[in-house]
Amino acid sequence: MRDAHVKELVELLQLERLEDNLFRGQSRDIGTRFVFGGQVLGQALSAAQQTVDPSREAHSLHAYFLRAGDIDAPIVYNVERARDGGSFSARRVVAIQHGQPILSGAISFQVPEKGVEHQSSMPEVPAPEDLDSIRVPPEELARLPVKLQRWLGSDGPFEFRQVWPRDEIHPSKRPPIQHIWFHITAPVDDSAILHRALLAYASDYHLIGTATLPHGISYLTHNIQMASLDHALWFHRPFRVDEWLLYSFDSPTAQGARGLARGQIFSRDGRLVASTAQEGLIRLCGN
Repeated sequence: MRDAHVKELVELLQLERLEDNLFRGQSRDIGTRFVFGGQVLGQALSAAQQTVDPSREAHSLHAYFLRAGDIDAPIVYNVERARDGGSFSARRVVAIQHGQPILSGAISFQVPEKGVEHQSSMPEVPAPEDLDSIRVPPEELARLPVKLQRWLGSDGPFEFRQVWPRDEIHPSKRPPIQHIWFHITAPVDDSAILHRALLAYASDYHLIGTATLPHGISYLTHNIQMASLDHALWFHRPFRVDEWLLYSFDSPTAQGARGLARGQIFSRDGRLVASTAQEGLIRLCGN
């Protein structure tokens, strides 16, 4: 079953080309109320990549989530070829549904080069084999709305294992730091372009939730409104999403009904392969 989910996700990221700079993608209902933000990020990156020489690798993505996406409608991606220089290419992407933009982003690509190198050290955490997959107990799952049951209970294309498990239904207060191992659950093609698109998809998981940790709330809290506002992703080194990756998060601040979260993604051998940042809406709506 998981192989089927992986195949479906890979196909989701392979967009239909309508014109030179215009693409169309479909959506996958994973149990969320609206289109999952990571899907739009991955598809936007895929659209932009198709307008760039394949020898140029995406190294940064910056996007704003403007509107909630409709799961039942296709998404059109309009790519603007902002610049093609000797070493870098820049693209602007707008994702459109029902005539309105739902995401606006910019993506930069670079010809591979050698240069100085340093990186942060990977945190010392247990290996993924020593941890359990994230699961909601069946008796708790049964009390949730049907859509949430599908989101929390299905075997999706990614597997996540938390170093410090958290009960999202009955969250306790704790420091805004977490470490989560993840990988896609079936082998995929060797294409580095595909692996970057899949990582863009997965990078939206758990980020803004890190900013809720000190407050004893979660996206399942009845009186809270949460939504991603923007997203940044930098690719540093080669990686495979069908091998275990460690996603390390922290949240330095929350204020003004917004929370900021940062992430570092490490390969199992300790290489820092990507970094992320996201600000999200965290609004307490009253009882």
